Amino acid sequence: MDFMTVLTKVNDFVWGPWMLTFLVGTGIFLSLRLGFIQVTTLPYALKLAFSKNQDDKSGGDISHFQALMTALAATIGTGNIAGVATAFVLGGPGAIFWMWVTAFFGMATKYGEAILAIKYRTVDENGNMAGGPMYYIEKGLGWKWLGLAFAVFGATAAFGIGNMVQTNSVADVVNSNFGVPTWVTGFVLSALTAAVILGGIKSIGRVTGLIVPFMAVFYVAAGLIILLTNIDSVPSAFALIFSDAFTGQAVAGGAIGLVIRWGVARGVFSNEAGLGSAPIAAAAAKTDHPGRQALVSMTGTFLDTIVVCTITGLALTIANIKGVVEEGLEGATLTAASFNGLLPGGIGAYIVTIGLIFFAYSTVLGWSYYGEKCFQYIFGTKGIVFYRLAFVLTAFWGAVQTLDTVWFIADTLNGCMAVPNLIGLLLLSGVIVAETKSFNELRRKEEETSTGLSA
Repeated sequence: MDFMTVLTKVNDFVWGPWMLTFLVGTGIFLSLRLGFIQVTTLPYALKLAFSKNQDDKSGGDISHFQALMTALAATIGTGNIAGVATAFVLGGPGAIFWMWVTAFFGMATKYGEAILAIKYRTVDENGNMAGGPMYYIEKGLGWKWLGLAFAVFGATAAFGIGNMVQTNSVADVVNSNFGVPTWVTGFVLSALTAAVILGGIKSIGRVTGLIVPFMAVFYVAAGLIILLTNIDSVPSAFALIFSDAFTGQAVAGGAIGLVIRWGVARGVFSNEAGLGSAPIAAAAAKTDHPGRQALVSMTGTFLDTIVVCTITGLALTIANIKGVVEEGLEGATLTAASFNGLLPGGIGAYIVTIGLIFFAYSTVLGWSYYGEKCFQYIFGTKGIVFYRLAFVLTAFWGAVQTLDTVWFIADTLNGCMAVPNLIGLLLLSGVIVAETKSFNELRRKEEETSTGLSA
């Protein structure tokens, strides 16, 4: 049995039905305990995320918005373009429905992660915030060994999923569309990465606060043009997604088990709810109460999957209905061909290429911080500069490599991150509920004060 066969079997086990059940099940459990907070508070949460926060005097390194953008930088990536296409090919249009289901319950998971990240965060010797699953597992459960396991998985996985896979995707698509050598793209990406991450989280927060809104609006705008110019096909696309979700009989579909499996798997990959990555960014936010930033963090899952992935999914489904793409395409190539076939002037491929470049680069920035904080938990702050330099060099190396092996290893480590994190969420769910009640009381008093002042 060769090495790749072993890796494939290990990866299939780690991301098997038990893991997907564990991830979605945790989201369902927290949704029930929190009274479906993703429904009752979403409008207020979105208002918090995009309004100017009075948090300058609150503890933390970056604003609510910057923390959200840093998390979105890591989650809105190649998965929103290539990942959705993979789910579409392997599971059929119905897989998109199961991505929505995963995101719906994942919002409660993301909320719980952020609550714990801020409650149990600490200040390191450099005066910066440090938090995430490793800290709430250690301080909340008293299980330092499990927190250490998460940190090892996170620090290692960051080089793969959050770095090499991203730069390789960019180098490949730029080479295919513009003929630029992969080493040139790798050098440019490494230099741009160094310019940002060597400045730490405040630098990352400022840059992602600019890049993420731009790239999301750019990509979503192109998708909305597709929907508007093909408005007659939108109802049929939704009908196909819903029918295929429970039958698996569409042209690109298959057995119902495959539809659910790939929808859930790619939904989790898209928004990372339950993996334990996003709460590391949430812990750096300036906030007066864990509940406030938790609501902001929750919107990340909504924006990533319900908004951006839906745009991709509908474009793929409409292209399938109209037969504007050739058979056998997959991944980012399929998404590019779908956009190209549905947008006038053949500009769709360029839009997807530009979107992929920004998505991948922002993912590198977000994951550099995640990996750094995991590394810091293990070794302290003194070696952080070496981690950052290694991350920059790896960005170049990844751009010029064939990364099948690296993908499988990083993919597996990503799944391993989820296990200790989900254990922490379930066992500390009582803390999440208590903090939510505390914030609801604070919010009630704020509303009473506001009403009194306006009167």
